[in-house]
Amino acid sequence: MILHADMDAFYASIEQRDTPEYRGRPIAVGGIGPRGVVSAASYEARVFGIRSAMPSAQARQLCPDAVFLRGDMKRYSRESKKIFEVFREFTPLVEGLSLDEAFLDLTGTERLLGSPRKVGETLRARVREETRLVVSVGIAPIKMVAKIASAHCKPDGLLEVPPDGVRAFLEPLEVRRIWGVGPVAERRLHERGFRTVGDLARADPEALRRVLGDWGSALARLARGEDLREVEPYRD
Repeated sequence: MILHADMDAFYASIEQRDTPEYRGRPIAVGGIGPRGVVSAASYEARVFGIRSAMPSAQARQLCPDAVFLRGDMKRYSRESKKIFEVFREFTPLVEGLSLDEAFLDLTGTERLLGSPRKVGETLRARVREETRLVVSVGIAPIKMVAKIASAHCKPDGLLEVPPDGVRAFLEPLEVRRIWGVGPVAERRLHERGFRTVGDLARADPEALRRVLGDWGSALARLARGEDLREVEPYRD
């Protein structure tokens, strides 16, 4: 039982929480100079197409009325520590991926903590109680699916994918939703007719190997919901 917790628009949400006049307004946090890059965008800003990793100049063109903030990493790090303290209330097996997201291995905790959904709801409530911030949660038997599930239910949601529902959940997704499939791999797969995760799951492994080398075989396993990677609590 793997839970993936991902804070919603983390940096921007902290700014909106701490400065009332920013609430409900499009906020972009990051470099504010001509070469700046957006680190986080509030959901109000995302309506205009502003996304993280976007050049700030482009974001200004999309929404001239947005509030652009340089950000405060020390403050964000303090909030991150509070959040991870909450995560460790549920299990010591916490693998941080960044300041605002982590995997939690909850395998074998049901008799102590309750059902997966109950744990997810309790964790979301505890984060809100401690920080007045919102976290979305995905729950699944494997890491990749838990991460996709948390993205699926944003903002402010919880999605559980049971073991017998993994294949059905993955099948219709675009191939780029699988970890590691970037623009180049996506284009090469599309050129050969592989557009959905279901296409990959049903593909001849040798055909995928011809497209992507040895990684093609690993990709097919992920597409079938076969992910043996464990939560690594001591990963730097």
